[in-house]
Amino acid sequence: MRQQEAQLPAPSAEALASSQQLLSHIATQITAAGGWISFADYMRLALYSPGLGYYTGGAAKFGTAGDFITAPGLSPLFGGALAHTIGHVLAEAGGTVLEIGAGTGQLAAQILAELERLEQLPAQYAILELSAELQERQLATLRTLVPHLAERVVWLERLPAEFTGVMVGNEVLDAMPCEVMQLVDGVWQQRGVCLTDGQLSWANRPCQDPVLLAHCARWPQIDGYCSEIQLEAQGFIRALGQSLQRGLILMLDYGFPAGEFYHPERRMGTLIGHYRHHTVHDPFFHPGLTDLTCHVDFSAMYTAADQAGLALDGYTSQASYLIDCGILEQARQLDSKSVEYLRTAAALQKLLGHAEMGELFKAIAFSRGLSGPTAPGFRQQDRSGEL
Repeated sequence: MRQQEAQLPAPSAEALASSQQLLSHIATQITAAGGWISFADYMRLALYSPGLGYYTGGAAKFGTAGDFITAPGLSPLFGGALAHTIGHVLAEAGGTVLEIGAGTGQLAAQILAELERLEQLPAQYAILELSAELQERQLATLRTLVPHLAERVVWLERLPAEFTGVMVGNEVLDAMPCEVMQLVDGVWQQRGVCLTDGQLSWANRPCQDPVLLAHCARWPQIDGYCSEIQLEAQGFIRALGQSLQRGLILMLDYGFPAGEFYHPERRMGTLIGHYRHHTVHDPFFHPGLTDLTCHVDFSAMYTAADQAGLALDGYTSQASYLIDCGILEQARQLDSKSVEYLRTAAALQKLLGHAEMGELFKAIAFSRGLSGPTAPGFRQQDRSGEL
């Protein structure tokens, strides 16, 4: 049942007009395609349509005024922890840092500040960001938080053909378009989107794609079972691997290994929407104003990296990763009587707590050409056997 708008904060007139314009664009695409598009195509339109999509329009997305708060927004110690992994790799491989999808720019500022303290600053910090609006916001953040380091940052519109150093992405893979599959009367069907009385609605079609069917063959054969396949995220990992000549790829996101992701009890999948700090189960609610994500199948990401010739350097929970990077030691350096300390303690509870982000979020690292000791973050707990 479609979630009623009365239950959620109403968008502004300007935001609603933008959403309706995007809805019209999506409807045109559906009609041009013969009345049906795959959910991955819909998700791509909803999130990335130029000037109208969730990530390409001008709506606030991050922080208390947006739809969600990411780890860098909770505490600068998060980016400081990642800097210990990055600095370790740069000391061995050299090169630069490439952040993918830098959000507000807070993570870049945090990493740069800690790398400076560690005396491991790279000559350049690159950000791969397609949204001009977010590029401007990132630059403003950097000029505010680390003005003396902002000139080191450059923006890219595509992956470099050859890269040496560290590639880092926080909550990037979950936002990539996914296919949705459902078992109906013993037949795997591809879920897509059509128009019903002028409104977006789900519509299934029997699947003919051997790649999608091969994924589903490993799933529970339970009638009605529904889940996601992240072909674009897998392709993106392979593309990163083709670019990386020497160094490390570090990704943090929420998700599970395949055995847990496709558990029989998770029969409705993981697809979810975020709107103004509310969870939305209707993926067609205010397109362009609602974030759409699914959890990451880390086993599939590992397979994609292996296909690209990358080595698995580590896979663990976010809590284990951050603790091994020394986040608790960083916190202990704060004045225990200060407001900052109390704010940090609350942030650490969210970042490390088992019932919060600590276990649901994972850190995974792939490398090429590294032979030195394991990087901070992956020296203690290793859960790669789950993959």
